[in-house]
Amino acid sequence: MKRAPVELVEYDPEWPDKFEAERAFLMQIIGQWFYGSIEHVGSTAIPGLLAKPVIDIMFGVKSLNESRPAIDVLVNNGYEYWPYKAEVMHWFCKPSDAFRTHHLHLIPFQSPLWNERIQFRDLLITNQKIAKEYSDLKRELAARYKEDRETYTQMKWPFIQRVLEDEK
Repeated sequence: MKRAPVELVEYDPEWPDKFEAERAFLMQIIGQWFYGSIEHVGSTAIPGLLAKPVIDIMFGVKSLNESRPAIDVLVNNGYEYWPYKAEVMHWFCKPSDAFRTHHLHLIPFQSPLWNERIQFRDLLITNQKIAKEYSDLKRELAARYKEDRETYTQMKWPFIQRVLEDEK
């Protein structure tokens, strides 16, 4: 099965609107499991940042167990479910693994993963130096791991951990 390569593009000012449109769609189809907030995360949420052109959405739920029925609803509405990090989230991509426009993460609201992602997003928005370092790292990793999204993602983790730890 063909998987989507790692391709980075310059920031697109339409990304926030694409997030808002998908947010409204998600509330229509899985709003009954909504708890807390829905957040635009990932690099497309950071004005000016180099990014894979995929809108990352974090959808707050009360618990993974209670939101399990949302999986079938999402699959029947254009999302592909992947049991990726299933102990902390329900993870989806849209429309397919080979061509992605959206990633959806159903995550318990204010869980450690939730808070970490919000903290990192907000740090990138407010700290130009860290945002540039992150962009440079992403460019280097994308060149090295173009056909290996999982390694690309894993190799960003030490940087994310370091800057979050420095903020404590």
